[in-house]
Amino acid sequence: MAAIGQRIDLAGSPEHRGQEIMPSALRLILLVLAIAPLVYYLLSMYCVVGYFRARRKEKRRKPRAMPPASILKPVRGMDLEAYENFASYCRLDYPEYEIVFAVADADDPAIPVIKRLQRDFPDRVIRLVTNVPHLGANRKTNNLCQLVREAKYDLVVMADSDVRVESDYLQEVAAPFEDPQVGAVTAFYQVVGGANLAVHLDQLGSADSAASALIARKLEAKMQFAFGWTMATTKKHLTEIGGWEAMVDYHSDDFELGNRISNHGYRVELMRRPVRVVSPRETLDEFLKHELRWSIGLRNVRPVAYVGMIFTHGLPWAMVGALAAPSRHIAIAYLLAYLVLRLGMAWTAGVRGLGDTTMAEKLWLLPLRDALNFATWMAGLFLDKIVWRGLVYRVRKGRLVPEADVMQQTRPHRVADIDQPEFLYHGE
Repeated sequence: MAAIGQRIDLAGSPEHRGQEIMPSALRLILLVLAIAPLVYYLLSMYCVVGYFRARRKEKRRKPRAMPPASILKPVRGMDLEAYENFASYCRLDYPEYEIVFAVADADDPAIPVIKRLQRDFPDRVIRLVTNVPHLGANRKTNNLCQLVREAKYDLVVMADSDVRVESDYLQEVAAPFEDPQVGAVTAFYQVVGGANLAVHLDQLGSADSAASALIARKLEAKMQFAFGWTMATTKKHLTEIGGWEAMVDYHSDDFELGNRISNHGYRVELMRRPVRVVSPRETLDEFLKHELRWSIGLRNVRPVAYVGMIFTHGLPWAMVGALAAPSRHIAIAYLLAYLVLRLGMAWTAGVRGLGDTTMAEKLWLLPLRDALNFATWMAGLFLDKIVWRGLVYRVRKGRLVPEADVMQQTRPHRVADIDQPEFLYHGE
């Protein structure tokens, strides 16, 4: 009895009470923080449903004015199904347009494919620019500088070389420009082609991309970026922001274009339908390197938002909530809430919003996608160098800085080796 009384007295001592309060307080903090991704999923579904519901209520019509357009295609190497990708632009239902390709090297393997297009579509104006001058670190932007100079028309439509489009593509692009406040038009994407794990994970990423963009659009009351799958603007707007020449050293050319046009007081609008991106047959390792490159770029252009993304990663927070839960039932509730809301967000954005019905079959891969996404996000916090086509760069405040320019600095840097296969230029 004396021993029991001694334990009771010890439990009631101020020191012991403090030891009990601290774990309980920490547990409560973790449980509250673990709710943040669940709120994010709900907000995503709200924004996605609201946006696509409003879109579907709009009556589709041909634009009253269809100004002549220049489709600009920066190309390097061969994408999967490159000919069909390019040929889709030759079959557009649009009165007057041209297609201008640019390659940096005269021996680029894409050149024979472009010349075949010229033979197969003699009624289309298809031009090829080679030996593009080197103006900055971003080779794709170098090509775009030359393409804009070569473009015959004021409306310029830039799309990555792995994008395939429908016959009404240019009509969809041109329609928003009837409003003089629109300075750029961009698009969401669907992934097509391929049937391996990397392609399936990339396909799930299209839903995440749409959802996060619509949340940013809602919170910021406007779009402040564009997507490389389609970037349309005019020479007038490009001139106002300094042209592509002002962006030749930047890592994320699509973000820079949309952000600069938005900062000049113009709107960035989304096309009614997504474009299709023909995914390369990447290995899982290549897919992760591409994701890491995207993470490093995003951290540099939006550092605060990037850190805040910690509260959008539902899988690790669900595990934290389950571990911190005071009972098994609450732990299970956190895990189930993650699964239900995560599946709901992906289905709402990808299947219902983007119209990608095949995504429904891959939703079971979401926990794996989330685990890999969290790992690349973590790596993106610390890696400050990239290797791109054998050349080492630092990404500093959004700019690609060649390693030779920073060799005088002796501080060691971690390196993300993201050397891409020869068909790069099909993404950021």
